[in-house]
Amino acid sequence: MNDYLSIGASPAYEDCAQLGSENYYSRSKVELKALKNQMIRIVGEPPFGVQLKMKSFPHDFGTYYELIVVYDNENEEAKEFAFRCEIELPEHWDSDALEELSETGYPVDEKV
Repeated sequence: MNDYLSIGASPAYEDCAQLGSENYYSRSKVELKALKNQMIRIVGEPPFGVQLKMKSFPHDFGTYYELIVVYDNENEEAKEFAFRCEIELPEHWDSDALEELSETGYPVDEKV
């Protein structure tokens, strides 16, 4: 049976697109793609039974998005991978993520 863990919208100590701000959806989508790619660099490619994907959540002020890890909770390898994703959320964007963000025209602070 599938379950999921919410990973977040950006690394732990980075700002992220704010719900209600101009271009929220497109900015959020760019950030989530960069976060997904960074998570794969950290924990590796997801094994069979695991997906890293964007999920919408309802809120009083609209719909917001986060990266989630969907996993088969009857598959030990998938569960371990999912929990590693949750535990190993980075504190900051890495240099590859900053480059990925900047290539989209996304404004980034060049600190790593």
